[in-house]
Amino acid sequence: MYKLEADSVMLDLGGRRVLQDVYICCETGHICGILGRNGSGKSSLLRIIYGDLRATDQSVRIDGEALLDRFRRPEEMRYLPQHHFIPKSLSLKAVLDDFELEPADFFRAFPGFDKHYNSSMQLLSGGERRVLELYAVLMSRTRFCLLDEPFLHIMPLHVDTFKELLIQEKANKGILLTDHQYRHVTELSDVLYLISQGKTHRVSGVGDLERLGYLGM
Repeated sequence: MYKLEADSVMLDLGGRRVLQDVYICCETGHICGILGRNGSGKSSLLRIIYGDLRATDQSVRIDGEALLDRFRRPEEMRYLPQHHFIPKSLSLKAVLDDFELEPADFFRAFPGFDKHYNSSMQLLSGGERRVLELYAVLMSRTRFCLLDEPFLHIMPLHVDTFKELLIQEKANKGILLTDHQYRHVTELSDVLYLISQGKTHRVSGVGDLERLGYLGM
């Protein structure tokens, strides 16, 4: 079992303190959900953990060993941003090859994509590109996956498939997940955090989310 921790995270943006004294912990074998209102700092926190954003103060560790530089090795961590990150010029085949994934497994989970096997990403719809990018990050060999709004622009049928894959893959890695569709997050998460007023709160259910003002306002 491996443990990913972000501790003492503070972030100032545009003269405003977005995050302060944040702590979060995700262990392999678990899905760790992060909730919060728009602008609360969820995406920023994932970017800080991944090394894509430098915080005012931070400590990011795997098994107690600090990650001091801004480079994360794919075998230790992969990150799905909200925006498309795979170049349009690549083919679906090339993407699966790059992530060392079996095409048959992908086509079994998402029938109909086989017709795009040799097509470039630019011929896929936005939702189809999102499916491929999420699949590539989630199913790759890594200790931790950071997923920012993974269900964005994905049709409900495919969301259901990914929920099954998430439950399956947590046996192989730790998964940090944030999404505005909070019911998906609460349903999937073994551990749940809420970012409110710049701080993280460990929550256990709807009652805590209401008490902290995330629901019912």
